[in-house]
Amino acid sequence: KKGKPNVVMFVGLQGNGKTTTCVKYAHYHQRKGWKTALVCADTFRAGAFDQLKQNATKARIPFYGSYTETDPVKLAMEGVNRFKLDKFELIIVDTSGRHKQEKALFEEMEQMSEAVNPNDIIFVMDSSIGQAAEDQAKAFRSSVSVGSVIVTKLDGHAKGGGALSAVSGTGSPITFIGIGEHMTDFEPFNTQSFVGRLLGLGDISGLMNMINEADIDKEVYERIAEGHFTLRDMRDQFENIGKLGPLSSVMTMLPHMQNLLPAGKGKEGEERVKQFMVIMDSMTDAELDNPKIQFTTEREMRIARGAGVFPTDVRILLKQHKEFAGVVEKMTSMKGLKNGNMNMLGKELPKMINADMLKKMGGAGNLQNMLKQAQQMENSGAFKK
Repeated sequence: KKGKPNVVMFVGLQGNGKTTTCVKYAHYHQRKGWKTALVCADTFRAGAFDQLKQNATKARIPFYGSYTETDPVKLAMEGVNRFKLDKFELIIVDTSGRHKQEKALFEEMEQMSEAVNPNDIIFVMDSSIGQAAEDQAKAFRSSVSVGSVIVTKLDGHAKGGGALSAVSGTGSPITFIGIGEHMTDFEPFNTQSFVGRLLGLGDISGLMNMINEADIDKEVYERIAEGHFTLRDMRDQFENIGKLGPLSSVMTMLPHMQNLLPAGKGKEGEERVKQFMVIMDSMTDAELDNPKIQFTTEREMRIARGAGVFPTDVRILLKQHKEFAGVVEKMTSMKGLKNGNMNMLGKELPKMINADMLKKMGGAGNLQNMLKQAQQMENSGAFKK
């Protein structure tokens, strides 16, 4: 609650993105008007304090730590007490991680939990471990009172779905997800939005929230939500993307658009988007607005000459647009996606997902089970918004 000190303790294995997530969590709440601070109580990993200090300085968040103190519990108590005296509302404690689930790690967590008496203990988990997440989550919950889970490195791959399915089985509430390296690649977890992005269907509702905050004309996105998607709509999308945040984050919110940004190749994706813009600027109004126009070889060559590209580049754009438009059209007929009914969505999705994606998700049965678990947890309030 605002107006009084709230202590949140972060726990997790080393390499799961815990320290980065602490800063993202602080930055997210700072933007919401909270007076936030960070305490580095990780004395095990060399460079932990330097990392937190660097990231906190960039985000302009006060921090506390030490290069000489070796007692993590003492560090945590000193930092928390200092920020309580300074009337901070959200005090985030970053704890030591390990490479595996060691007894010493859990003992240290228990001691620190008793010392700082946190309002919440957040377990940070790497999504790439897939179904193995369940054992991790249960091990941490058996040692300390884990109140919630943050899943990191969720870039839309199938393992991410497996990790969420595994964590849902533990009953631990997933509150936030990390979807990239940037400070703003962090957002509240929403089952419906995540499933849409995981399967290439985008997250139009989440995008609309970003658009409202950025004060951008939302007509094109309302058209997409209604199933309309011309070449002009595609061009208008690309024009707005740069105003909304990191390209890698925004593109995952648009139907089928993450295909333009392969993992680890963000710059290549950005160049492709720029090239598409130049090509569409070489088209006539009729070509941009009329989906029934036939793009003959002569028409493609004319557009290519005007854009200074090869006709094959024009054909790539047209093929991409056709795929996007097809997904948008299918989305409008999916009642489960519209009303958030995961059971209904589980029956609809296998009919429209390509065979390779469905295989990566473990088949139609596994996909339906994941969505069913998500629905149950939504109903129980476990997935906090």
